[in-house]
Amino acid sequence: MKKIHIIRLLAFALLIAYTISCSMGSEIAETPGDQELRPLELTSIDTVVIPKEDTITIAAVGDIMMGTDYPNTKTLPPKDGNTLFKDVQQYLEPFDLTFGNLEGVMGRGGVAKTCNQPKYCYTFRMPARYTNHLKKAGFDVVSIANNHANDFGTGGRKASAAVLDTSGLFYAGSQDKPYTIFEKDSIKYGFLATAPNSGCFDMKRYEDAAEIVAMLDSICDIVIVSFHAGAEGAGATHTPRKNEIFLGSNRGNVYKFAHDCIDAGADILLGHGPHVTRGVELYKDRFITYSMGNFCTYEKFSLKGPKGVGPILHLQVNKEGKYLGGTVIPTKQLGEGIPVYDEEQQALKQLIDLSLEDFPESPLAFSLEDGSMSPLKPVVEDISPLKDSIIGDSSSKK
Repeated sequence: MKKIHIIRLLAFALLIAYTISCSMGSEIAETPGDQELRPLELTSIDTVVIPKEDTITIAAVGDIMMGTDYPNTKTLPPKDGNTLFKDVQQYLEPFDLTFGNLEGVMGRGGVAKTCNQPKYCYTFRMPARYTNHLKKAGFDVVSIANNHANDFGTGGRKASAAVLDTSGLFYAGSQDKPYTIFEKDSIKYGFLATAPNSGCFDMKRYEDAAEIVAMLDSICDIVIVSFHAGAEGAGATHTPRKNEIFLGSNRGNVYKFAHDCIDAGADILLGHGPHVTRGVELYKDRFITYSMGNFCTYEKFSLKGPKGVGPILHLQVNKEGKYLGGTVIPTKQLGEGIPVYDEEQQALKQLIDLSLEDFPESPLAFSLEDGSMSPLKPVVEDISPLKDSIIGDSSSKK
C-alpha cells in the first residue's frame, strides 16, 4: 500500500517539475476544459471543473430491512420505524438519485418459505406502509433482486410489486421486471437489478445481462446496474476474480459481471450481498462498488464486526456516465439495527484498504481525512527514463 502511494507522489512531483520547466521555456496548447499535459501521461488528480448542470449526484447504500412483522410484530422497530433514518437522512436526501437494496418482501401475500438449512434461514416481511420511510429519507430507486425478495414465493413478489407500484419508488430485479426505465429531473435512467437467486434476473446470465445493458445504453442517459451476489460474512471482504461458492451455491463471478456490464455500456455498478464492505474500482472511467454491506437491517441481521458497518457512497458523474468523483460516508448500526454516522470511520478504512489491495491497477486515490475518492490520470509504468529529462542534473541540459 505504501509503495503505491510513493509511486503516485513521485509521479505528481515530476508533473509539477515539468509544468514549471514548460512555463519558463515552452508553450503547451490547451483547449477549454482540457488541462491535461499531453507530452506526458503522469498521474495527477483530475481537477477539471465540470459545470454544475453537467453533474449528476447519486447516493447509494447496501442492504435495507426495516424490521419484519413475520412471524409477529415484536421484531418491528420503535415508533413503527418512523425514526429509523433520522440520523442519516442528511446523507441521503439532497441528491439527484438515491439507491438502496430492499432485502425482503413488502406487504402481505404468498406463503412463507420452508428452509432446508434452518440455521442459515431467515424470513423477512416489511409492512407496506414502510415505503413511506424510504420516501421520506430520500430514496428513489430500490433493487428487489436478492435472496430474501422470494421469502414468500410468487405471492410475496406480487405483493411487493403492488406495494412499490403505488409508492412512487422505482424498482427492478424480478424475472418479470429485470429492469426499469424512468426519468427524473430531465435525466433518463436505465436500471437493471440482478441476483443469482430464484425469482430474480440471474446475474450469471452474463451475455443476457450485457444485452439488456446495451439496449438501455442506447436509449438512456445513465445506466445503473445493481447486483446482489458473492459469498457472505466476515470472511468474504475480498473480491475474487472468479466464481464465489457459498453454502454450496454458486454466487457468481462479480468481477466478470461488473466488467462485462461496463463493456456493454453501463455507467455505475452497485454491489451488495456479502453483508460486509468490499473494495471499489474504477474501470473505463466507470465506478464499481462490489459490496456496500449492511445499512439498515433491523433485528434479524448479525451486526458483529464488519457486518455492523457500511458506507453511504456519494457519487458524481457527468451526463455521459463518466465518474467525476465521490465521497464515502461511514455508518454503523446502533442497537438492533439503526444506522448512524460512525465516528471511528470503520467502513471507510475497510473500503480504502480493500480497494488498494484488491484493485491496485484502479486509477482511484482515497483520502481518510475527508473520505474522498478521486479519479487519477493514467500513469506510465516506468517513469525512470523521464527523470533525467525532467529534473536531471545540469550536465544533461543543452
